[in-house]
Amino acid sequence: MRLRFSPSPTGLFHVGSARSALFNWLVARQAGGTFILRIEDTDAERNRPEWVAGIQSAMRWLGLDWDEGPYFQSQRAHLYAEAAEKLHAAGAAYACDCTREAVQARTAGRPVPGYDGHCRDRGLAPGPGRALRFRTPDEGATVVVDLVRGRPTFEHATIEDFVIVRADGSALFVLANVVDDIDMAVSHVVRAEEHLPTTPKYVLLHQRLTDRPLPVFAHVPLIVNQRRQKLSKRRDRVALEDYREQGYLAAAMVNYLALLGWSPPGDREIVPLEELVAAFRLEDVNPSPAFFDERKLRHVNGEYIRALPVDRFVEAAQPFLGRGPWPPDRFDAAAFAALAPLVQERVATLAEIPAMVDFVFLDQPAVDEATWQRRVVRGPSAAELLAGAAAAYRSCPWTAAALHEATAALAAEHGLALGKAQFPVRVAVTGRDVGPPLFESLEVLGRRRSLARLAAALDRLGG
Repeated sequence: MRLRFSPSPTGLFHVGSARSALFNWLVARQAGGTFILRIEDTDAERNRPEWVAGIQSAMRWLGLDWDEGPYFQSQRAHLYAEAAEKLHAAGAAYACDCTREAVQARTAGRPVPGYDGHCRDRGLAPGPGRALRFRTPDEGATVVVDLVRGRPTFEHATIEDFVIVRADGSALFVLANVVDDIDMAVSHVVRAEEHLPTTPKYVLLHQRLTDRPLPVFAHVPLIVNQRRQKLSKRRDRVALEDYREQGYLAAAMVNYLALLGWSPPGDREIVPLEELVAAFRLEDVNPSPAFFDERKLRHVNGEYIRALPVDRFVEAAQPFLGRGPWPPDRFDAAAFAALAPLVQERVATLAEIPAMVDFVFLDQPAVDEATWQRRVVRGPSAAELLAGAAAAYRSCPWTAAALHEATAALAAEHGLALGKAQFPVRVAVTGRDVGPPLFESLEVLGRRRSLARLAAALDRLGG
């Protein structure tokens, strides 16, 4: 088996492209085949080198290593020119000098839109200013045999004589794609559903260019948002780089992308890579649109984070800790290591880590005002609880267990549940009402700094 992933470098790496790359990679790895990376960079106006680098970086991050390539279509123009000449010489293509405006004027009001074949029999020679069109058969139909879609049929009467070479001499995607697949002996074409309408053109070109068997087709379902609309760069968060930047793990992203349109045996959510390679089948891909559910992705990512060994979690956290709001010299690796197992249980992405631990590395916690008003100012006996906590913490042993015991006694004294009693303490010390367990946080912060923050909170309350 020889499979290819052939993205266009016209923007950030789309999660849909990542899913297509993954499906190709899984099939190739399962069969011990070849996975080819081919960059379709014939759109000179939109292509940029940084997008090419971004594609390769994203694929390496996901672990989708390629066996051949990257090949660049911009370096293969001679192959497309040879194919176009072969088609023209065989009468399968003809030159056309019609402008778009002329075609629109002639075809206005026709029941079947598209080119009207005006230049079919004019005998124009190919040359500058003249496009080359493929001569679509007048009768019959092309049947696409597809592992996901079945056998969709396309009547030739509905397929115009399509352009394969522009008037400037450059090949269009449909020709370049077929020529490359033939040249690279691609056995399976696995790509997004949106390419299905061009597939009969692919088949017609392939049949005129070679006697080799057609590749096996599999057009995987569209990825849609919660409104069941196709994911859009303008409307939805679709760039893989964004998720990487927010602290999603590559293994979690691969796991989640694999489930967009396919389910493993047992309908599990967490499927390690080795099991994905063993279980994946194109024939089992669901043709219905696949919903990209960010909440589910967060859940999957959180599961993968919690499954990391603690030392791996600490290592993975380092780039995100470097973005923390504290001065670099205030970061204490030992303090973070002490909190890491607790933080690991509570974050869904690595980017959430700094907000969990910033209170340890800042002189004063960044107090969330809404939380302060809700949990402290309007809380039950906040000033009394803070004063009582400060008194108890001055003399109790400075361990999480002793701090827990002292705070539980304070809660009982005020007739409160422990959770309610500790809220003003948490906000005073950490600035927030969510974070690692309070008593372990106090132990890491230390007695002096904890008491200073309780005093500051009491001053703020006027107590």
